[in-house]
Amino acid sequence: MIDLNSDLGEGFGQWRLGDDDALLSLVTSANVACGFHAGDPTVMRRTCERAAERGVAIGAQVGYRDLAGFGRRFIDVDPAELVNDVVYQIAALDGFARLAGTRVAYVKPHGALYNAIVHHETQAAAVAEAVRRYDPELPVLGLPGSVWLRTAAAAGLTPVHEAFADRAYTPAGTLVPRREPGAVLHDPEMIVRRCLRMVTEGVVEAVDGSDVPLSVRSLCVHGDTADAVGIARRLREELERAGLAPTSFAVPKSLSVPA
Repeated sequence: MIDLNSDLGEGFGQWRLGDDDALLSLVTSANVACGFHAGDPTVMRRTCERAAERGVAIGAQVGYRDLAGFGRRFIDVDPAELVNDVVYQIAALDGFARLAGTRVAYVKPHGALYNAIVHHETQAAAVAEAVRRYDPELPVLGLPGSVWLRTAAAAGLTPVHEAFADRAYTPAGTLVPRREPGAVLHDPEMIVRRCLRMVTEGVVEAVDGSDVPLSVRSLCVHGDTADAVGIARRLREELERAGLAPTSFAVPKSLSVPA
């Protein structure tokens, strides 16, 4: 099975980013910003409600406290503070998910935090501790082979291997930094071909032309990528044509919530 996820709820106040409504009709899991790198209470509640209406699993996309940098700047935060920051974000989103009759179903780090804990053992341990303390049954998304997923597994969490539809890979299996040319992919047909190879062959072509082994359970299309909706639509169509209808790895139980 393969999951199709996207980063959503990344507006703030009057500022909007991406077409959340359109993407929610295509993806099976929604990584919802929790107010630290993007999002605010109104955006968070609206995104949770619309995801719940469509049966899309809600994930807490936790990140550094960095609205100005959209969470894409590394912060050397104290580990104890990082634990608290992550717990705070999960709990905030879970409150709005509950109002929508559902629950946060998984956790995915965002941006610089996601990339840092590929190798940063101390921060990876802090994020794992936060998830474990909040709810040890929550699966966590991350890069295959990362310190983060190994640390999460050692903490008793369920690691989920993620690949990126619209990002270039290095020969080491990590993401090409966004500041480098060609780091973000835009050609829908090329993206679809790459993703089908990821899912069916377990490999991705790196920037040097080599094939890198890649285990994947969830594919991400960034909500702020140009033509994200078109890319997600083509990708879903071709996955279904190949007999791989997207299915979320984390479908939460519904709640009975008073009106």
